[in-house]
Amino acid sequence: MSSLPVIVGFGGFNAAGRSSFHHAYKRMVIESLPAGERQVTLLGLATMMKLVRFENDSYIDINEQSFTAQEVVTHFSEQILRSTLIRKIEKSHFDVDAVHWQKNITMRSSDKQGICFELPRKQLPNPLPANWQISDLDKENVSIEIIGDVEFKTDSYLECPVKVAGQLPSGFNPADHYNARFHPRALQMAIMGASDAIRSLGIEWKTVVDAVKPDEIGVYASNAMSQLDENGFGGMLQSRLKGGRVSTKQCPLGLNTMPADFVNAYVLGSVGHTSAIVGACASFLYNLRAAIEDINNGKRRVAVVGNAEAPILPEIIDGYGTMGALASEENLKRLDKTDTVDHRRASRPFGENCGFTIAESTQYVVLMDDALALELGADIHGAVSDVFINADGYKKSISAPGPGNYITMAKAVSAARAIVGDESVRERSFIQAHGSSTPANRVTESRIFHEVAKIFDIQNWPVTAAKAYLGHPLSPASAEQLMVSLGVFKHGLIPGIKTIDKVADDVFDERLNISTTDIDKGAGNVDIAFLNSKGFGGNNATATVLSPQVVNTMLAKRYSNEEMTAYESRREQVRKKANAYDIAATQGNFDTIYHFGQDLIDENAIQMTDKEIRIPGFANPIDLRMKNRFKDMM
Repeated sequence: MSSLPVIVGFGGFNAAGRSSFHHAYKRMVIESLPAGERQVTLLGLATMMKLVRFENDSYIDINEQSFTAQEVVTHFSEQILRSTLIRKIEKSHFDVDAVHWQKNITMRSSDKQGICFELPRKQLPNPLPANWQISDLDKENVSIEIIGDVEFKTDSYLECPVKVAGQLPSGFNPADHYNARFHPRALQMAIMGASDAIRSLGIEWKTVVDAVKPDEIGVYASNAMSQLDENGFGGMLQSRLKGGRVSTKQCPLGLNTMPADFVNAYVLGSVGHTSAIVGACASFLYNLRAAIEDINNGKRRVAVVGNAEAPILPEIIDGYGTMGALASEENLKRLDKTDTVDHRRASRPFGENCGFTIAESTQYVVLMDDALALELGADIHGAVSDVFINADGYKKSISAPGPGNYITMAKAVSAARAIVGDESVRERSFIQAHGSSTPANRVTESRIFHEVAKIFDIQNWPVTAAKAYLGHPLSPASAEQLMVSLGVFKHGLIPGIKTIDKVADDVFDERLNISTTDIDKGAGNVDIAFLNSKGFGGNNATATVLSPQVVNTMLAKRYSNEEMTAYESRREQVRKKANAYDIAATQGNFDTIYHFGQDLIDENAIQMTDKEIRIPGFANPIDLRMKNRFKDMM
């Protein structure tokens, strides 16, 4: 009997806001929400963006003016909507109209004399260039004459050809919510995202830890681009060229394992399993697969899985832009036959498009085995039954799509059919497309969906693409797909691809339903989500995610009525506590978990025998009694 990995907590932050309790999802479908839910979504964004603060049962703006909830919506809704999702890159990242760079200049004298100037002695280069002649002025200064040409670099500024990204809501700065000094932005986001996911549990983390052995907890997280800003690898690699010095933090904090390491060290205090798997844009699904396999086979009972990526940097945009992978200003103008760019519609999956839109995001999910979830009364939001990963075989271009995704997608649908049957797959499933908004993707990915739909006899298969709203955050892209899917399971609204006027003519959509408006399936009427990811290098992955309705049916087969009734009773208390956090977070209090230097383990107090290890602060020991898995060979 295999343990079922159930989703008991989720959280994070992206261009749509906070992921926990479906808030970011609701921003995506806000036009289709009832008025009450729309108001709550906008209030949460208003406090997050510091447009207002909640105090004494009212909302106060920066001018100390008091507002009711409805007045906040009336006064700020337009600004909130304009300052979320994909938009022109804001100056808090960098000025896209004046990006700093260095221009190479060759200078020569205009007469027979050389170029003369004075310089403090301590600023002389070492060794001196051959055509420099030095004369002492005094002990501290020298006169220099350069014979012939001299090359140097000078500060200059250029327009960035790509000016759009999926950014965290305007005014929301992760560093404001804990002591984030010298932390790269991606790691600030990792702390915030993991904390949000843990708070969403409605169960104290200590309760979870005390219910399992320390090594039955695992963290699976990474990012694709590492930390390339000033506080990470970016600052380290630039320091010599800028005449600066490398700090003691830039090298370690740049490592792409840090979205796991920071969670272990500062959020969970875990001594359990840790791993950081990278598979380009499919990195989340790679980590998710490792987690569910460990839960399936009993090695792990709790898993925290996620990614944090902050790639809105000139250097990264240069890299992807030079490849022709990003939607540039000129290409968007050419596409729309206009002189002005609608940045809100830069990402256009399955429509007439010209490249993807870079984005930042942090997303984490908490998984438990089904038995532990019932024992603790955890609220179950869904389950991940399978993740399939396949490469492309021989390639010409390493970044081009390939055949591996046919395998992953077909396996994922087949796995779902084996669990819930043909009728559920055909009538109550939908696809979360990779939908990167490139011309190649719209053709190749839609063809895969079409061919898979043919062999499984699926018609009018709903397809959505989160990147139309959020952009492409690279490693957390599939985590965002998962967050949206959990919202679909709860509310029944499949987000339409609203950034396109129509599906492009070369898309294989005969058996697909690629809607430009939200598709209302009704709450509880969607059974399965297929998360599809296509990463550079042939990193293809597809996950099969089961709705909470399907999971509850499965649990009722495994457990008795008495066990399910007791679980539901425990779950009510958990839901109350989780909802209390949601209310507080919506009012702007995220209560971010950050334990720096707290509850350090005294290694002298570790107790070891040949049967177990006891770690101070953990209720249960780590079992050392290993079984021989190769008994038949001995």
